[in-house]
Amino acid sequence: MIALASDHAGFDYKEKTKELLKKLLIEFKDFGTFSKESTDYPDWAHLASEAISKKECGQGIFICGSGIGVSIVANKHTGVRAAACESVTAAALSRKHNNANVLCFGERLVGWGVAEDMIIAFLYTAFEGGRHEKRVEKIHLLTGR
Repeated sequence: MIALASDHAGFDYKEKTKELLKKLLIEFKDFGTFSKESTDYPDWAHLASEAISKKECGQGIFICGSGIGVSIVANKHTGVRAAACESVTAAALSRKHNNANVLCFGERLVGWGVAEDMIIAFLYTAFEGGRHEKRVEKIHLLTGR
């Protein structure tokens, strides 16, 4: 299950992401926000990240104005590896090399066509493991998270 989260600046793309996931027959849970009314991105990113941390959701797609704020919040949670991306290549590499489990991007920075392609690349790209495995293990080494 995919955890979805956005603030007001990412709301339109979150709604489009829901339609894309429905089309792809991929289950998701929308953690909010639920309107374009101004809101604080940490509130929604924390809720969705907690679901990933608790393994209630396997991956996430978080959207704000830039993708940076939601990625910072997400990466505070145990077991979450969020990547703020602005290209399809970055989204694919975040999976291949970093085993990212949350894709973050900004509605103000990427067009919907690129965002859609990033989502598809993120969802259908596998972690390569191998030499990358030991690097990913070091991410949570110091905090145990």
